[in-house]
Amino acid sequence: MQQLHERFDPDTLGAQKLRSRKGADLIQQMVALQRQLNARNFAVFRVSGSGISSKRSIKLLADNYPTGANGAQAVLELYGDAMVEHLEVSILPLLWNGRDESSTCETVDFDTFVTRLRGRTLPFAGIAFPVRLGASGNGIAVFTSTYLDLTSESILETHMQVTGALARQLQYEERRGQPAEMLSEREISCLQMAGDGHTSEEIAEKLGLSVHTVNAYLGTATTKLDSVNRIQAIAKAIRLGYIN
Repeated sequence: MQQLHERFDPDTLGAQKLRSRKGADLIQQMVALQRQLNARNFAVFRVSGSGISSKRSIKLLADNYPTGANGAQAVLELYGDAMVEHLEVSILPLLWNGRDESSTCETVDFDTFVTRLRGRTLPFAGIAFPVRLGASGNGIAVFTSTYLDLTSESILETHMQVTGALARQLQYEERRGQPAEMLSEREISCLQMAGDGHTSEEIAEKLGLSVHTVNAYLGTATTKLDSVNRIQAIAKAIRLGYIN
């Protein structure tokens, strides 16, 4: 458990710490999902690394627990290691019951498709949705309340929406963390059309440019994306959300 404390930075606690517009968008989406589940609070974590615990790190992206409640930290202290270890092998939702008999997470028609965590230690019940996004990173979204009564439809729908929200947030963070300068509109247009299967000649004709200029745009985009060729640049641009 000491390792978990070392990996978790308490200075990241609180939704108020997330200043960016993308962060605000993430909070709004999580609040909407919280209401959808009739939950009281949420917390969203990014999980980096893989393998043994010492090689993984957990970062709180957003939560809406009251100041001083330490709800997100309490979840991590008790279930943090279990959640990231589960993420290595499965994306089935994780459920737990609170310490009181009335604090439960009910899933009558979905028990065979979830994993329950042992112990009734926390003052609230909860459900955690693991999200694996490959090169963009991994995440976990947690929703808690005194009582949760969930259906298979609500769990599946929420899991899908959580995955989309985290994908957008992690793509944004990766793009923001790129040391290279941002792509220009022309570079993005050329990459998009190249990704759609158009040749340089076809791109030049559609954009009213010379073939040399199109290749120059594709070349600078490839350099900015730190890629070895056009194909790799297109793949990275898709992952970072520049093109689709």
